[in-house]
Amino acid sequence: MNWGRVIHVFFALMSLTTIAGYLYENSGIALFIAASVNMISTLLKIGVRNLLSAELFASSLVADLHLIPAFAIYITSQNMSLVYSLVISAGVANIFSLALMVVEAAKDRDEF
Repeated sequence: MNWGRVIHVFFALMSLTTIAGYLYENSGIALFIAASVNMISTLLKIGVRNLLSAELFASSLVADLHLIPAFAIYITSQNMSLVYSLVISAGVANIFSLALMVVEAAKDRDEF
């Protein structure tokens, strides 16, 4: 078992589930945790040299660039409709990232 891959997929899935957790229970703490876990997931993708690593990194950056402004807006203006739209957009980016991980895992299995 490749433990590096396990940690990588764990944080990618954790970032999606923390976004879902925020959408269920909208609190600033949940949004901060979602943004933090997503940034950890992004940092883990730096330097990875897989088949779709550039696409995975880009989709993670997209999610970061939705969650960070969402948290800033949550703290400053409390415009909840804008915060929800940014968080949902980050969730879509994470779903795309997980779909890419599944494609990459299937491609890796074909090579063996």
